[in-house]
Amino acid sequence: MKKPIAIQGIKGSFHHEVAKKYFCSTTEVIECMSFDSAVENLLQGQTDSMVMALENSIAGSIIPNYALIDKHNLSIVGEYYLDIQHNLLALEGESLETINEVHSHPMALLQCKTFFKDFPHIKLVEAKDTADVAKQIAKHQSRGIAAIASKNAAILYGLDILAESIQTIKHNETRFVIVMRENANLEKNGINKASLKFELDHKRGSLATILNVMSDCKLNLTKIQSLPKIETPWKYAFFVDVTFDEYKDYEKAHAIMQIMAQNFKVLGEYKNAKT
Repeated sequence: MKKPIAIQGIKGSFHHEVAKKYFCSTTEVIECMSFDSAVENLLQGQTDSMVMALENSIAGSIIPNYALIDKHNLSIVGEYYLDIQHNLLALEGESLETINEVHSHPMALLQCKTFFKDFPHIKLVEAKDTADVAKQIAKHQSRGIAAIASKNAAILYGLDILAESIQTIKHNETRFVIVMRENANLEKNGINKASLKFELDHKRGSLATILNVMSDCKLNLTKIQSLPKIETPWKYAFFVDVTFDEYKDYEKAHAIMQIMAQNFKVLGEYKNAKT
């Protein structure tokens, strides 16, 4: 029997939407109110896969999630880019004038901050999940409170949409990754992207040397993110994404970087969703 997919949030969330689009529309999910909880379900074998947001085109990287993947030696096996459209949801009969508070995930509030400048009477309140706020408003028939969430959440929980696409930047994309306990063992000719992690000595030119290796081996650096090593002040781990046309080019770079860098680790090899 196929196991459900772990997601952060509940049905109607953007993670749920990705699970349906990446796997299939009838995919069953395990609803988790935190990424740590989703990872725990994965590690305990309640699921074989989970969906995890990793970065947003407006708000940037979700750095703790890089650390979760690294800490638990998880493997990225795929990715999905979702166009994020934030909508203001409330009970039937509500309007922007009757709403006193808007509850949503901090990331959603940040992405829609400009919209609320025209409504100074509205208080913005952080919550754990966009869709869960919508569900609670419907369940408790909460008047004067609105949620920022997806159209799917409005449909699922029977709420009205007071305003559509309220995010500041209309082209708002989030990159989600599909994470498993181990590599998916894809055919090499189907792999054209990799996520890597390594550490470097804190000295002049160390990072530039690694980047030159990538360039010389025909790898395209699409992402670089530094993360401080808490136990070693002023030393950093680097998380990078690279794309390539030929797997053999990546293999060559991999072999060289493994020698040059410290604690080199492959976080995943998979198909680039942007091609």
